[in-house]
Amino acid sequence: MADLTDEEYDALDEYWTAYTPNLSGDGRSGFFAKHAKNSDHLVLVDDLTAGWLRVKAAAAHTTPEAIIGDLVRKEIAATSV
Repeated sequence: MADLTDEEYDALDEYWTAYTPNLSGDGRSGFFAKHAKNSDHLVLVDDLTAGWLRVKAAAAHTTPEAIIGDLVRKEIAATSV
């Protein structure tokens, strides 16, 4: 991004001073809380697992979430027999 002029910096400062975003902090009314699907979940994994998932997903032209879903379904199928 190109550097802004002093006038552009001043204009941005005035804009954000006049139109400060409202942050509730209540965990229910933020952007992600309003736009998340009920099925969305956050799962934290270690660096090795995250790297492996990224490599497998890239090789299969899919997402890490799809790789995890496939692994879970295979495990469920294997244990239900």
